[in-house]
Amino acid sequence: MKIVGIYAFNGGEIIEKKYPSLYREINDVIAAIDANSCKTKKSKEKTMRGRTLYSPPALNEAFKKEFQKRNWEHQKVKCEYPTKYYITRDVIHIVTKGAFRDMDFLKDRLGVEVQFGKYAFMVYNVCAKMTIFKNLGYIDAGVEIVPIKNLANEMSTGVSYFEQFVWDLEKRGVSNIDIPVLIIGIDKDSN
Repeated sequence: MKIVGIYAFNGGEIIEKKYPSLYREINDVIAAIDANSCKTKKSKEKTMRGRTLYSPPALNEAFKKEFQKRNWEHQKVKCEYPTKYYITRDVIHIVTKGAFRDMDFLKDRLGVEVQFGKYAFMVYNVCAKMTIFKNLGYIDAGVEIVPIKNLANEMSTGVSYFEQFVWDLEKRGVSNIDIPVLIIGIDKDSN
């Protein structure tokens, strides 16, 4: 795969300067992904029935293998939800057990999320999850790897993409709780 777009959110350009070796590793991971080997999903969607599409689970697995080769770790944090805000005591037994939040890849206080899903997940990763992991002391900055429109067109309908995400982040603006994040737009190689 290849990088075709870079957007620095809230000072995200510091990632190339503050984490140069990790940034090179991220570039190497992306270059090592053979997107064609992940074009395995037979569409059942009305508008694309029978077409072979890029499979988000296969792409995620390919990224996982490449990041693990370079000693990036998956970080999982247990959630203990508060019950003190209930106005009745008879629902306390409903509190979810085993709840957690996780970050795809983490190394030397840099977090990376790879997202081939719906738009809401991209926004959640950058505008909530990365801030939470910063507040918990795991990261100082983040990288979000997402498909560009060209690649998203060859995936299931509803997969969000770099151009849409950047537009929304620019219109949203930066909040005082946002951390520096580099948004990387990727595409398949041309060959």
